[in-house]
Amino acid sequence: MSIQKKKKEITIDSLCTGIEQRANGMEKEEGTSRNKTEIPVNWIQTSEELKMQFKTQLREAEDNWEKNLKTKISHLETENSVLKVKINQLENEAKEMKDEVKRMKDEAKEMRDEVKRMKNDLQRKSDQKEDDQKARDEIHSLRTRIQLELSDLTRQEDTIKQNQKNEKIEENMKHLIHKTEDLENHSRRDNLRIIGLSEDHDKRKSLQVTLQEIIQENCPDILEQEGKVEIERIHRSPPVHSPQLTIPRNFIAKFKNYQTKEKILQAAKKKSFRYHGTTVRITQDLAASTQKDGKTWNMIFWKARELDRQPRINYPAKLTIFLQGKVWSLNKIEEFQAFVKNKSALNRKFDAQAQNSRESSKGN
Repeated sequence: MSIQKKKKEITIDSLCTGIEQRANGMEKEEGTSRNKTEIPVNWIQTSEELKMQFKTQLREAEDNWEKNLKTKISHLETENSVLKVKINQLENEAKEMKDEVKRMKDEAKEMRDEVKRMKNDLQRKSDQKEDDQKARDEIHSLRTRIQLELSDLTRQEDTIKQNQKNEKIEENMKHLIHKTEDLENHSRRDNLRIIGLSEDHDKRKSLQVTLQEIIQENCPDILEQEGKVEIERIHRSPPVHSPQLTIPRNFIAKFKNYQTKEKILQAAKKKSFRYHGTTVRITQDLAASTQKDGKTWNMIFWKARELDRQPRINYPAKLTIFLQGKVWSLNKIEEFQAFVKNKSALNRKFDAQAQNSRESSKGN
């Protein structure tokens, strides 16, 4: 929008400049030709008023567009919250269904065993061909029980089929969860998370001023190109009620310009940022579930870095490493373990590092 606005302003300036140049040219021609028509005195003033009017209209259109965009984002965030509540309800119901299916399967197995045993008893008693009325009554009773057990077994099988349908529902639920996480991460695309900054700084100056100073200290070229970095909002992350945690809370900044945010993020990946002698980390702000998935790679990530395999954690939670002249992308821990087993040299190094870490922990 800012680029389009600049283009429109340049067009208006060019128009007004052309009008002024034509006016000056006509004034010069007036000295040479007295018979030509005289230019109105307020023409240039009128062109300036038109220029200001066009600028005002452009600025109002831009403000209305930003207001509508913020309203749509707010509606999306509300829908996202409602969808999360529904997903939690579906998760609880799916868990209860799984437990019920397991119980029914166990009961069905017991029923099958009981039916088999009764059939064997019935066959044995039938072979004996006893004419005793008591034996015939017992056989009749066994047959009745078998029929009842078979009816129950049929109902159990129907229930199992229904549970298979529920498993499909659970798969759809997982898809909805993934889509929700993706929507939440998309809504955070303009955010950066700043880690490691003491909360004592909050008492002396605002977080917005602190962030401007961090950018000025570590990547001043961005300020030279963009001017003052515009921040929509900035705040500390919610407090965690745990006396064992003494680390400062992260603070999250939402930028008005996505390209500016990306420039700062790329600069933070190339070098460590510092602020008044303290190291601070700047990362992309992601949903809590995506951050949790990424943390599962921590131990493997640091081991791969020690081995100079140039590891990276890519969105949403993929590990990439450089090996044998290629970049390998792995989605899950199990995939990495299978990958390492096929690379004997790499497998030995990871096993040796794991053994050293266990021995050092025992020594401590």
